[in-house]
Order: sequence, then structure tokens, then C-alpha cells
Amino acid sequence: MNISSENILVTGADGFIGSHLTEALIRSGHKVKAFVQYNSFHSWGWLDDAPYDIRDEVEVIAGDIRDDQFVKDGMKGCDAVFHLAALISIPYSYRSPESYIDTNVKGTFNILQAAREHQIKRLIHTSTSEVYGTAQFVPIHEGHPLHPQSPYAASKAGADLMALSYYHTFQVPVSIVRPFNTYGPRQSARAVIPAIITQIASGKGEIQLGDLLPTRDFSYVSDTVSGFMTVSRSEKTIGEVINIGSNYEVSIGDTARLIAELMNADVTIVQDPARTRPAASEVQRLWADNAKAKQLCGWTPAYGEMDGLQRGLAETIAWFSNPDNLQRYKQGLYQV
Repeated sequence: MNISSENILVTGADGFIGSHLTEALIRSGHKVKAFVQYNSFHSWGWLDDAPYDIRDEVEVIAGDIRDDQFVKDGMKGCDAVFHLAALISIPYSYRSPESYIDTNVKGTFNILQAAREHQIKRLIHTSTSEVYGTAQFVPIHEGHPLHPQSPYAASKAGADLMALSYYHTFQVPVSIVRPFNTYGPRQSARAVIPAIITQIASGKGEIQLGDLLPTRDFSYVSDTVSGFMTVSRSEKTIGEVINIGSNYEVSIGDTARLIAELMNADVTIVQDPARTRPAASEVQRLWADNAKAKQLCGWTPAYGEMDGLQRGLAETIAWFSNPDNLQRYKQGLYQV
């Protein structure tokens, strides 16, 4: 299906990746309806900061994906859905696991059921590399066993399996995009790269981090967005799980040192117990095999390997270092 002439719904459009995806879809000429989390401040999240030409084009609907009637009503008239709405903080999932089941599993069920009833032509469901757990082999391809090590990861694995069940049972045309660790402008400072940058940018000489040894495959946000859009345009991806990652592995400690170097900062890294996951819950190694994405739909990262990581970090640093952006973050507060 060519989605260029279709009406598209983005859930979680107020969030980090969702806002970037919404803007990219509109700039590509799509008609976009944006689901945002209802709040009494009438805030659209990061869409509040979108250029006027974006805000004038997007149709924003505030509500809650846990409400099945809201989802059904909002999805009327849509041809394609990008489902990104979710609770995503791993540390908070230790404190409030039931809320992750309600939002990530039941919310996804509501999306799937509405997609089935409205005969949606394409549904792109968002997964996470966390469902793999610590790599049993690298690079991790889509056949790697699922081994979620946190309530968050378990809720996402459950949502993935529910999505695939609707494809097999009811022929809902689902594709599952499994991003690895996306980073870039607008990301929450609960994530490691913004946590490092905001602490340095605010003048701290001592950087508080969790475990420095785990490795991650960092994907720049524009690569993740292009992955979503490319997957949605290929019929070959229906019923498939597709990794979106850079195919490059780097440790948290080395990432922090690289960021300090790019920011010309002399800092000391200190491990903060409050930022450390329970030992058996920490995912020690993630490294994406992205060959399937290239094979099925021709997607490859523009920010791959060390060169791409450095370019992506430089762009991220520039955004966070802008005083107007930095002031949005509470640099002295660790927020789970």
C-alpha cells in the first residue's frame, strides 16, 4: 500500500519519537491525525513546539488509549496507524507494573481491536529491543528468543505477541518495528544520552550514571523515523518483526566518554546506585542485526557505525545545549 494518499493516525504523537514521526509524515505530504495523552494543561507534548506549518496541518485528539471507545472513535476514517503510545521508563515499571499492563498491553489490544473493526489497511506497531533481554548471540536478529527482564519489557513483549496474534487470527495487516536504543533531540533525560549531555551542559564536573558496562546499539531518531516510514511502504513487512538499529555496539561508559570529548568537557563519571537496575533486570548487551530491514524494504541507517554515532551525538548535543531547550530539563533531578 502506498500510504502517501492515505489518512494516517499516530498514537503517542506527543512523545519523543512520535513527534518526530508526525512531523516527518506531514512534511512528506500525508494527512495526519495525532493521538496525544489528555491533560488539563491542554498540552500536546512536543507537538507544542512544532513549527506552525506542522501544527496547522495535524489534527490533534487528546484522550487515552486505555479507553476503547476513544480509540474506536478516533480511528474512524483512518487508513494506516502508527502505534507508538506506551509507558516506556524501565525504572518506573518496577514501581508501577500494573500501569504498564494497562497501557502497553490493554492499550495495544484496543488499537488492534479497532483496527480490525475499521479494516485498517496498515498497522505499524512499536516494539523495543528490551524484549530480547541480554543478547544470547550477536548481532541480534529477529529470531532471537524473547527474554524480557523488566516489567516494561514484559508488557511490550506481550503487546508484540498480541499484535502478531491479530495478524494470524484476524488478518489485521500488522508490521512490528523493533527499534533499538533511539536517541536525539527531545528525548527524556531519564535516558542515558540526554542524562549525560544535560549534566555536562549545566556545568557539572561529576556525572552521575548507572552501570557503565552494558552495551547498546544507539539509533539516531531520524533513522528510527525513516525505519517506521520505510516499513509501512512495503507489503513484504506485513506479519513481520523488523529490527531498526545501527548494527554498532558501544558501552555506556565509552558513550559517556565520547560525549564528554565532543563537548570538550573534563568530567568524572560516578556510579549512582539509584540509577542502577536490579542485577538480574539489567540488559547487559544489545547489538542489532538490521539485515532484515534492508532485505524486506531497503532500509539502512544513515547514522551507522562510529562515524554515524558521532554525527548523531553532535546534533543531539547541539539541540540540548541550546539554553531554550536545556531549561526544560531538571538537570539536578534523577527522574525515573
